[in-house]
Amino acid sequence: MAGEVAAHAAEAAHHGVDLVPVVVLLAAGAFAVPLFKRLGLGSVLGYLAAGLVLGPSGLGLISDPANMLAAAELGVVLFLFIIGLEMEPTKLWALRKQIFGLGLVQVAACGALLTGIGILLGFAPAVAFVFGMGFVLTSTAIVMQVLGERGELSTDSGQKMVSILLLEDLAIVPLLAVVSLMAPTTHEADMMTRLISLGVALGAILLLIFLGRRIMNSFFALMAQAKVREVMTAAALLVALGAALLFQVVGLSMAMGAFLAGVLLSTSTFKHQLEADVEPFRGLLLGLFFLSVGMSLDLSTIAGNWQIIALSVVAYMAVKAVAIYLIARLFRSSHGEALERAVLMGQGGEFAFVLYTSAASAGLIDGPTNAIFTATVIVSMVLTPFGMIALRFFMPRHVQSMEGVEAPDGLSGRVLIIGFGRFGQIVSQPLLALRHSVSIIDNDTDMIRAAAQVGFKVHYGDGTRLDILRAAGAGSADLILVCTDKKDQTTRIVELLREEYPLTKVLARAYDRGHAIELVNAGATYQKRELFDSAITFGGEAIRQMGADELTVEEVLEGVRNRDQERFELQMNGDDWRAGGQLLLSNAREQAREGGVTVTPESAEKAVSQTAEPKGAN
Repeated sequence: MAGEVAAHAAEAAHHGVDLVPVVVLLAAGAFAVPLFKRLGLGSVLGYLAAGLVLGPSGLGLISDPANMLAAAELGVVLFLFIIGLEMEPTKLWALRKQIFGLGLVQVAACGALLTGIGILLGFAPAVAFVFGMGFVLTSTAIVMQVLGERGELSTDSGQKMVSILLLEDLAIVPLLAVVSLMAPTTHEADMMTRLISLGVALGAILLLIFLGRRIMNSFFALMAQAKVREVMTAAALLVALGAALLFQVVGLSMAMGAFLAGVLLSTSTFKHQLEADVEPFRGLLLGLFFLSVGMSLDLSTIAGNWQIIALSVVAYMAVKAVAIYLIARLFRSSHGEALERAVLMGQGGEFAFVLYTSAASAGLIDGPTNAIFTATVIVSMVLTPFGMIALRFFMPRHVQSMEGVEAPDGLSGRVLIIGFGRFGQIVSQPLLALRHSVSIIDNDTDMIRAAAQVGFKVHYGDGTRLDILRAAGAGSADLILVCTDKKDQTTRIVELLREEYPLTKVLARAYDRGHAIELVNAGATYQKRELFDSAITFGGEAIRQMGADELTVEEVLEGVRNRDQERFELQMNGDDWRAGGQLLLSNAREQAREGGVTVTPESAEKAVSQTAEPKGAN
């Protein structure tokens, strides 16, 4: 089968562009990643598994993973560029203690321990140092991908891991210099050559800083004047990849060059535009990187050296994880945070490939040793997602204290409120002001205790459970208000209430327009988007501050409400969202004419295309 595919690929290449590898890679990512995420295994493992199947050790549909891996490293480069855009110099300065404190301690301690493990495994000290220090360099791609998927990049725990990764990425520079100095040599001139190389590398850093501070902002301003989106995209890629190329030429890390370029542009007025332009390429190339890592896993090398590779993987991952855990606890991280960091950062990374290749070129290690080291790192990267899955069973679970909290039992209020967060608290006030009997349930014990301190009686209960709804008096209530803040949870409660209590009026809090339509279809008597009225009021105050009188403010806001209701009814009747968009387009033109503003069809259509879609639209 694989031979037939290869034959067809060769024939296609003879007649023109060979699209077979491209289609195969896209298909692998499109099928494997959703499947693995549905199974709870994560996107990274999906890419790695797909790559293993496609590579020489699998079906052999991709015969040269090494070249593909080199190209796919651009995904890591663009990832670091985007991270750099988020790391303003002031933020980096605020993280300096974590970068050069926590990061330096972790790199130094893990490096020393892993070098010792290498010596115990029988490698010469210099070779053990290369092996160990390469394994110290955690996979930036895997850690960043996991943190990004969880939305934890900006959390305190996430920032600590980002700081360590930055220090590790910086460490590749002196490590490459050390490898160069350790290389066997018989000529005094070689030492001068290496010193010159270090000087050139320092010059490249200073050059990039100069260009970033003096040239780049003006360059993007000039590109923006063309008012062509493709030009800005090309300029963004030029800067990111140009900085990476500059660092690569002088023997430094491409990813660090892109990261530094991003930091220098983090205060630019074009920051968000650059991030939006680069993001699609970053995601695609990063996926290709993981596919390439999977394809690079040479099962024949592992089979021929399985004992030393298995021993190395177990020893290096275990020692590194224990060291990371102890260092995290030393720096006052909680047990759960330290344990998670140890598992997530216990593998080797993509920069190890750079270090091992450099060591092989310098004559410190031979080809077979390089293959063993590389296989060890790749296996550790493949095992990391499994480690994260296993971690779920060992992480300390957050247990809510039930002290001072009561479950509902035979409540009989005329109004039942489900969810007593910010929205539910405000909703309850008019009802209580008119002395209606109100029963309230929520599943956050901390909030329940806080509410009790100011006189609110809130019972503990999950509104998605029918037994809780019955105990809370849903069957006897005249009105039920669903004020929970999670879309799926709110919809589920509305569906349950409509099925069990079809005659009871149900009012629900909606997240956005799409969710509002979903709630109406689920049986809600009334729904309200959570930010709609506050945004209307905010807009009214804005035009009031700009000089509008009260009558004008009321008329304008009423017009906005009416037009929004018309769009909503269009979409409820099953019309395509673009029909609502056309109504929005005509409304925009009408509003502009009334206000004396000129709106061209092109500008109005552009605005509609950006705001008319129901997903995420308020």
